[in-house]
Amino acid sequence: MNSKWQLLYYVKKDGTKPVEEYIKKCSINERAKTLAFIEHLIEKGPDLNRPYADLLEDGIHELRIKLTGNQVRILYFFCYNDIIILTNVFEKHTDKVPKSEIKIAKKYRNDFLGRYTEQEIRRLL
Repeated sequence: MNSKWQLLYYVKKDGTKPVEEYIKKCSINERAKTLAFIEHLIEKGPDLNRPYADLLEDGIHELRIKLTGNQVRILYFFCYNDIIILTNVFEKHTDKVPKSEIKIAKKYRNDFLGRYTEQEIRRLL
């Protein structure tokens, strides 16, 4: 298994990147903390466990970040042995991750894998 994973932000058909746009809107301190968590994910991949990350269902994982009292979750999936795709992000206000957010992550995963071959994804890296 690779010790260093590669990361991509999911790109919607209109060209927007939900996770990247969220990060850009964060304060400098929140952005730094979020990017540090993402870097930790890149280093550990699927070996990153609670309290930093968790498997939700059907290959969808959550990166668990606390920003200024808010529980922020970035959902992601792994593909092609060494690639992490960050799909969507939201502030969590309930005990469980909303099914609607998991559904969005699955939809984005299916769209992403349907639009790009492995070769095309590797060219994006």
